[in-house]
Amino acid sequence: MGSKQTNAVPFHGTAEQEAQLRAMVDQLKDTKGALMPIMQKAQDIYGYLPIEVQTIISDMTGIPLEKIYGVATFYSQFSLYPKGQYTISVCLGTACYVKGSGDVFEKLKQILGIEDGQCTADGKFSLEACRCIGACGLAPVMTINDDVYGRLTVEELPAILEKYND
Repeated sequence: MGSKQTNAVPFHGTAEQEAQLRAMVDQLKDTKGALMPIMQKAQDIYGYLPIEVQTIISDMTGIPLEKIYGVATFYSQFSLYPKGQYTISVCLGTACYVKGSGDVFEKLKQILGIEDGQCTADGKFSLEACRCIGACGLAPVMTINDDVYGRLTVEELPAILEKYND
């Protein structure tokens, strides 16, 4: 029985970030429909929306934490986890999936020890599944930041990741 994985990267918000967040929420909280703009700006400040930030938003606006969490998990623009120095995106669109991108994605989860949307404990890699990136002729495809890797095999993954270990 597998245990549910939690975020491996501890929250490291600064006092300056919190002051910025509180000032922004204070300014917007009485505006109709303010939750989405508040959450977007909070993510701009921190890079993601950890529970600590969601709690501050909830406490300051009176909006239940469950609702904020629901919005954060419903919309793909929000992330509950920090992004790594290198963001690995594996295309799970039809052409890539048929050519084995599901296996590539599963192997990356195993190698990195993280799930979709998470970041490695050292902050180096984050992993995400994406839909078609328009490189179907190179299926299966993954990107690491701006680098594109096509016609991937599971066996190539360790050597590719090694290039990013400085």
